[in-house]
Amino acid sequence: MVVLDFLKKTLKWIVVAFFASTILSVIIYRFVPVFVTPLMVIRVIEQIGDGKEIKMKHSWTSIDHMSKYMPVAVIASEDANFLEHHGFDFEAIEKAAKRNMDHPEKRKLGASTISQQTAKNVFLWPGRSWVRKGFEAYFTTLIELLWSKQRIMEVYLNSIETGDGIYGVEAVAKAHFNCKASELTRSQCALIAVTLPNPRKFSSKNPSAYILKRQARIEREMRYVPLFPKAGEDVKKNEGDNIKKKK
Repeated sequence: MVVLDFLKKTLKWIVVAFFASTILSVIIYRFVPVFVTPLMVIRVIEQIGDGKEIKMKHSWTSIDHMSKYMPVAVIASEDANFLEHHGFDFEAIEKAAKRNMDHPEKRKLGASTISQQTAKNVFLWPGRSWVRKGFEAYFTTLIELLWSKQRIMEVYLNSIETGDGIYGVEAVAKAHFNCKASELTRSQCALIAVTLPNPRKFSSKNPSAYILKRQARIEREMRYVPLFPKAGEDVKKNEGDNIKKKK
C-alpha cells in the first residue's frame, strides 16, 4: 500500500512537472528567439556519425526583416488556410486521408499545417509514431493558444530546414542567393518554399526542372494569398500581392 501511494504521488508530480515545463517553455519562446532546435542537434550527430564535416548555418532574424513574399510563399505552398484555422486543417486532413486510401501506391500525402510543423521543429524530433504525433498535437494547441499567428510564422521561418546544414530563411538567403532575407525576390521566396518538403534532396540553389515547374505553380498560387499581416493588423483589410478572387 505504501509503495502504491508512492507510485501515485510520483506519477502525479511527473505529470505536473511535464505540463508546467512545457507550458513554461512555450511561453518563453513566445518572446525569446529559438537558436537551436532538436533537428539541428540530430543533424549534427548524424554528421559526426558519418564522419562528415559539421555544417550548421542558422541566423535568427525578425519577420519584419524578411521579404514580404516569404510568408506568402509558404502559405501558398504549405498551408493555404493558415490564417483561418486554429492549428489543424481538418478539411486538408480529410482530403489527404481520402487520397491516400484511394491511391495507396502513390507517395503518402500529408496535411500538416505550419503550426504543426513549427511545434514539431521547435519542441520535438522527426518521426511518424503515434506518440510523437500526440505530442505534436499537444504543442500545436499550446502555441495556437499562447502565440500570435505572426509569432508562429516568425518561428517557423527561422527554424525550418532549408538545405543541407542550413536552417531558416536568413541562412538560406545568404548561402544560396548571396543576399539578406529582406532582399529575397518573389521568385526566390517561391523557390525556397517548394523545396521545404525535402530541402536536402531539392535545392533552391541548383533547382531541377521539377522544382522550377513547382516554383511556377506556387508563384501563380501566391496571387491569391494576401500579404501577411503585421502584429495588430486585420488580415481582412490587408491587400494582397496583386490578389485576385478565384472564380
